[in-house]
Amino acid sequence: MKRLLRILFYVLAVAIGLYPILVPFIPEDQGLLSSKTADLLRDPFWRTAFFAHISLGGIALLAGMTQFSNRLRQHKPSRHRLLGKIYVGACLISGLAGLYIAQFATGGWIACLGFTLLALAWLITTWTAWRRILVRNTEAHRRWMMRSYALTFAAVTLRLWLPLFTGAFGMDFIPAYQIIAWLCWVPNLLVGEWMIRRLSNPVQTG
Repeated sequence: MKRLLRILFYVLAVAIGLYPILVPFIPEDQGLLSSKTADLLRDPFWRTAFFAHISLGGIALLAGMTQFSNRLRQHKPSRHRLLGKIYVGACLISGLAGLYIAQFATGGWIACLGFTLLALAWLITTWTAWRRILVRNTEAHRRWMMRSYALTFAAVTLRLWLPLFTGAFGMDFIPAYQIIAWLCWVPNLLVGEWMIRRLSNPVQTG
């Protein structure tokens, strides 16, 4: 089961990490952009922030998943550090762009608040993880990186929850999106905290 979950984790991370490559070829009357106003879609500042957010978010997903590899960390530490720097840089820039576009989120203040808090939490956890490794506190660095990646993975869970709510549950897009603005990241963070506690307090056997 653990192996299957790990495979699923990597498949989803790669699929959504590469998804931004397809976005420029998707008509604007389809997908998430279809919920935006024509004026907003014509705003060059918003468009720049939007594409920076999804593109660098994809890079963060791909670079971040490598940081959980013990083999890479132990046998190729220089590559681990390089990918870690790419991850942190992508998260911070994507997070700042996400903080801006969250103010225009479809679904009013409920969705706006959800995505704003997500962006702030993402920036804080990533920056804290980076600061911890600079002082060589590897254990704290690992914990904060797990929190950071749990929030990075919101890009995946958002795309899993949305078709479930609008398709299987038959909900209208707006109320579904308002819920998913919180559901895409709060459970992720809780799972991340559970994993941190589990790794910090392994079950003793024998």
